[in-house]
Amino acid sequence: MRNLIHQLKNMWHGGCSGQSMIANYHRIQANDSVIPQWKRILDITLIVLALPLLLLVGGGIALIIRLVSRGPILFRQERIGHLGRPFMILKFRTMHVGCPTSVHHHHLANLYKTNAPMVKMDARGDKRIIPFGVWIRAAGLDELPQLINVFRGEMSLVGPRPCLPIEFDKYREWRQERFNTLPGLTGLWQVSGKNNTTFLEMIQYDIEYSRTKTLSLDLEIIVRTIPALIVQVSEMRRHRREAAALSAQPEQPAPAAQPTFISCRTNRSQPSFSVRPTKRLIRNSRPMTRPN
Repeated sequence: MRNLIHQLKNMWHGGCSGQSMIANYHRIQANDSVIPQWKRILDITLIVLALPLLLLVGGGIALIIRLVSRGPILFRQERIGHLGRPFMILKFRTMHVGCPTSVHHHHLANLYKTNAPMVKMDARGDKRIIPFGVWIRAAGLDELPQLINVFRGEMSLVGPRPCLPIEFDKYREWRQERFNTLPGLTGLWQVSGKNNTTFLEMIQYDIEYSRTKTLSLDLEIIVRTIPALIVQVSEMRRHRREAAALSAQPEQPAPAAQPTFISCRTNRSQPSFSVRPTKRLIRNSRPMTRPN
C-alpha cells in the first residue's frame, strides 16, 4: 500500500497531464482489462465463510425495511460494469417508493462540474430516505445484496463503484480506464477518504487500482473497509448534529442597509478574485495541473 500511495504521489506531481493519461489509456487498455483468476477465488471464498453472518444481518435489515416503509425490500438499478457493460445492481431499498431521481442527478452533475468533495445528499437531510435508512446507507449495509452480483460474476468484492449510465456518458476517454476491472463493493477510493475526495481524485484512485490490483492489495482494502465505514458513520452523525443545531437557531433579522458612497475620483472597476483551496491527494505534496 505504501508503494501504491507513492505511485499516486508521483502521478500528481508531474505524470497526470491530460495527454499522458490518454496515452497511458491506449497503452494499458488491452492488457489491464483481464480479470485475474485469484479475484474470483477470493470473492467466493470470503462470501462462503461469512455467509451465516451475512444472512443474519441481511435478514435484520430486510425486517426493518418491511416495518418502516411500504414497497419492495430490494431495489434494482442499471449500472455500468466491466468494459462498459450494463448490468442490474441489487441494493436494499432505503428510499420511499416513487421518489424522483432528478435531484440526485443534479447533485452528481454539480459535483462533476465543481470538482467539490463528494459528500452524499444524506448529510443534508434527504427527505426521500426511509426511517433508519440514513444509518443503513452510512454503514454500507444497503450494498449487501450486491453479493448476488458478485456470485454472478458482474462484480467483485474490491473494485471501483459501478456508475449510473448518465454518469458514464460524461466520462472522457482516459477516465474510462477505470472500467478495465470489475466494479466492487469496496475499493481503494472508498478506504482513502471517499466523501472528502473530489471526482477527479476518485478517478485517479480507481485507475491506479485497475493497473496495480494484486491479492495483497485486495486483502488490505477489505481489512481497511470496516474502519472506513466506522469513520463514515461518525461523519454522518456529526453532519446531522450540525444540521440540527443550524435549524434550531432562530432566524436573525436582516441587517439594515448601509449607505453607498460613490467616489468621484475614478470609475474603474476593481478586479475580483476567487480563492478556492485545492484539495491535495497526498498531504504536503505540491499541487498539480489536473486534466479536465
